[in-house]
Amino acid sequence: MHELTLYTNPNSRGRIVRWLLEELGVPYQVKLLQYGGDMKSADFLALNPMGKVPALTHGNVVVTEAAAICAYLADHFADKQLAPDPQSPERAAYYRWLFFVAGPLEMATSAKAYDWRIDADNAPAVGSGFYQDTINTLETALANGPYICGEQFTAADVYVGSHIMWGLMFKTIEPLPAFLDYTERLNARPAAIRANQLDDALLEKTTQG
Repeated sequence: MHELTLYTNPNSRGRIVRWLLEELGVPYQVKLLQYGGDMKSADFLALNPMGKVPALTHGNVVVTEAAAICAYLADHFADKQLAPDPQSPERAAYYRWLFFVAGPLEMATSAKAYDWRIDADNAPAVGSGFYQDTINTLETALANGPYICGEQFTAADVYVGSHIMWGLMFKTIEPLPAFLDYTERLNARPAAIRANQLDDALLEKTTQG
């Protein structure tokens, strides 16, 4: 079996992949990279020319972008049942919300965080459209819960849930009951608790170092 290596920093979207790896319960190793020097080193740029984390290596396979890593891992370890059956209607929802959060939601919340102008002049052209439309769409998506694809917890919940948690923390997502209930449910998962403990310990070590 090829070894999984997660290149990450505890102050990054690498936390998403750590959580998913803990949900899978498969062995992996972590390589901590610091912003600046480590991420822009020649060795790491050979893996990810963007010089950003997370990145995942699986033998000779390299996967970057947190949503792509989640999808890759869920498919590779299909026996863990963290993705809907490829022939099921839920598989469509799984892809839909993974890419909705990676695209429109991330654009909308970034615009809110940095006060980028999205108005009637440019909303039709930007990926998110109006901020409120994006938030309303995500709220509606959770109406058929308890999870983003319905009854089954999937890798999409790890990705979607992480973004909602950060949005609530940084006030780029409104604290609507649907979001609060959803994230409370996710935060109670043993794998989520373990992943946070591991990354918090890594963050403390990094700060002290």
